[in-house]
Formats: sequence, C-alpha cells, structure tokens
Amino acid sequence: MDLFSVTTVLLVILITCLLANYMKMLLEKSSLPPGPTPLPIIGTVHKLSFTNIVKSYLKLSEKYGDIFTMYEGSKPVIVLCSYKAIKETFIDKSEEFSGRAPYPTFDDFTKGDDFAFSNGEKWKELRRFSVQTLGNFGVGKRSFEDRIQEEAKYLVDVLRNTNGSPTDPNYPLLRSMSNVTCSVVFGDRFEYQDEDFHKAVKNIQDNFRIMSTSWGVLYNIFPNVMRKIPGPHRNIIENFTFVTNIIKKKMENNMKTLDLDNPRDFLDCFLIKMEKEGNKKDTFYNPDTLVMCAFILFFAGTESVSATIRFSLLHLMKHPNIAEKVYREIDNVIGQRPPTYEDRYNMPYTEAFLSEVQRFGDVVPLGLPHELIMDTQIRNYKFKKGTMFIPVLTGAHNDRTQFNNPQHFDPQNFLDENGKLLKNEALVPFSAGKRICPGKALALMELFIYFTTLLQNFTIKSPVPPEMIDIEPVGAGLGHVPPNFKASFVPRTSIQG
Repeated sequence: MDLFSVTTVLLVILITCLLANYMKMLLEKSSLPPGPTPLPIIGTVHKLSFTNIVKSYLKLSEKYGDIFTMYEGSKPVIVLCSYKAIKETFIDKSEEFSGRAPYPTFDDFTKGDDFAFSNGEKWKELRRFSVQTLGNFGVGKRSFEDRIQEEAKYLVDVLRNTNGSPTDPNYPLLRSMSNVTCSVVFGDRFEYQDEDFHKAVKNIQDNFRIMSTSWGVLYNIFPNVMRKIPGPHRNIIENFTFVTNIIKKKMENNMKTLDLDNPRDFLDCFLIKMEKEGNKKDTFYNPDTLVMCAFILFFAGTESVSATIRFSLLHLMKHPNIAEKVYREIDNVIGQRPPTYEDRYNMPYTEAFLSEVQRFGDVVPLGLPHELIMDTQIRNYKFKKGTMFIPVLTGAHNDRTQFNNPQHFDPQNFLDENGKLLKNEALVPFSAGKRICPGKALALMELFIYFTTLLQNFTIKSPVPPEMIDIEPVGAGLGHVPPNFKASFVPRTSIQG
C-alpha cells in the first residue's frame, strides 16, 4: 500500500471517529438542559467572549434558562445562573455536589495537596483540620478580633502619613489584610517594608488578575494547549512558587523550635499532626500538604477582602448621600473607641452598605467548579457522576427575583421598610454548600472592622467628581478586580453628632 493510500485510510478512520464521537455527544445532549449546539472538537467555546465570560453566560441564560449546558470540547459543563439554580444544587443536594472539578490554573501548582482543590477523604480531612485549627486560633471569635484591630491601626498610621494627599490604597490594604492571615498561619506579622512580603502579596494579586483575564479563562478550558504556548499565564506557577518558598522557610524554622505542647500557629498545628500520624501510609499530613494548605490560606486572605474594601471606598466616593448615612451611623454607635464586630448588630445601614458592596462588586463572579460525586437528578434532568457544574455567582447577585433593580447600587436591598437589616440568602460571595469558603467568618469580621476603622479615622475624598469615578471592574474570569484609583484620606478631627 502506497503512502497516499495509507494517509487516506488513516484520514477516513480519524473522520469516522470524530463523527461517531460527535453523534454520541449530540445524543447525550438531548437528555441534558438546553444550550447552544456544540461543534466538533471545540464544543461551544465559540459562544463565549474570553474577555468577559461572565457576560457571555448571563446572555446565554436569557435564551436557555438559569440551568443550561455548555461544552468544553466533548465534555458537558452545566452552568447555574440564578440563586434558585445554585440552591437546588449546591445547597439542597450539598453532598452530591461536594466534589471539586478540575481547575488547571491552581491544579497545575497545588497538585491537589490542599483543602480547596482536592477531593474525597483527602479533602474532607484537610478541610476539617484547617477549619478546626482556624477556630482554635480564634477566627470568628473575640480573640481574633484583637488581631484585626491591631493590624487596622497599623494601616491607619500608614494612611495618616499621606497627609491627605491623593493616594492609591491598593498595596497598603493588601499588605495589611494579608498580615491578618499571616498572624494565624505564621504566628506573626510582616513589616510593611519587608521586600519578600511585598513581593509575595504582589505576586498573589498579579495571579488573581491574570486568572481573571482571557488568558486565565483559556488556561482552564484548554490546559493542554495553553501549557505549551507563551503568555502571561506562564507566570502563574513562578509567582506562586515565590510564595511557597517563603512558606517552606517558615515551616523549616518552625520545625527547629517546635514545642508539641504549645503550638504557636497553623504551621505548628500541622507539624504536630504530622508527628502524631507518624509513618502511616494513608496519611494526608506531610510537608507538601502543609505548604499547600498554608498557601491556599495566604492566597484567600490576601486579595478578596482587600478588593471588597477597595470597592467600598469607590462607592463611598461615588455616592456621597449614602456615605453621609454611613458616617453618621459610625459616629453615633461607635464614636471614638475601637470598633468591635458586635457593633454590627446596632449598625444596620453600615451592614446593608457592606452587603451591597459584596453583591454589586461581585469580587468572585464565577465560583470554583463543582463535580458530582454520584448520579443525581435536578428538576427533570438526570446527571451522571463526574459532571461539572459552574456557579455564576453574578447570576445570583443580579437575580431580579431576589433584588430590586440589581443593576444599580442600593443598600436598601438589605433593609426592610423599618430600616432594619434584611438578610438575603441570595448573597453568596463565598459560594455555597459544602465547598463554601472556610474563611467566611474571618473575611466578614475583617471587612466590618477595617471599614469602620477607616471611616472612623478618615473622611474619604475623591480627587475627581463623583460622576467621573469609575466603578467598572477589571476582568471577568476568576475575579472582578476594582479599577485603579486614588483617594485622599483626610484625618477626621472631630466626631459629628
């Protein structure tokens, strides 16, 4: 057989296999929620805008409903675009939806040696240990509040030294909030002038930005291709490695001075657990999982709350009438003493404002993908074990059945007719179900204390008129990043009655 004949036979076989696979995909599609018709090889990615994948999903939901099917190649992906859809899946059937689907931008680095991107017993054990350890160090309790208050004071001192001149608050906020997490994970804070610390938090933010661009979106959809081509996504692992090298040094120092009866921080607790586990073959406690669990805590505690605070400052300057009400409530309830987390019970408008910032700012518009760990049925559809589900948290936060006029910023979304705080379960900035962010309690405490401390000490002023303030986020992949801005932190000399 000549070369032409061999090539022809191989081509026929390839086309036949592609057609057979495509016909199988179309047959399976008929039993799944509606969605755009997939093409061979690429699936439905041609229906997505990689510069704003969130808007693409929301637009598709207008045509196909709040639960619809997309395809990454030949693999079906179910997209959830409303609070009702997220509740019916991640909340009402939390056990079935407790799996973590592949997420290459993290998986390629962590290798599943952590409590966020692992599965099965490994995930359950590492998450349980991490949550319990954070609780033992006071997260969500009064003892941890002291750490936040202390770090907030350092931030106030830094901003006071700007003498009211227009300042970019990004890095001061980033370093300060990261230090709160560091005090638990490493047992101590970093000085703001520490070059390694500055580079570490910068690397975390840079990666958050990269993952929120089209490069990060493409990396997660076509990892085998993206691993081979140049682009900013190739910096992700290098940036993360710098952070974990710092953690490894901390771990080695802790090992030299470890007191089994007096753990100082998260690293010590993990090392003690490793000691107790000994040489068990099936243990999940080893140096690799220690580093990666600490890394996930560092990543989560660095950018998300800082971004929310930056959005809150933007909205204060954008909406001076709203800002006036927040300032008045802070003055009347807190005065000049340090804010406490308990104060929130007497500050419904401030709480409503912060809830609206979380809803409108939508820092994490796409929750991390879940994977079914068993066959299940939702509505009239049957889904197989291993099916991937993507929660579009923006869909919940812009759900017209849950919020009035969701396209506009309005704290009244979280207040009843009597001005009392109105809880709304559709606010899901930390996702929902068994995979909800374990740092939620810490984040909410940080958000409230930092915000009220800043407004207690400063009048936040914009160098441009309110109508010129840009509040449109940058990126629409993993995160919504606040646009760069400057603000004047003018010291408040008196408390207004």
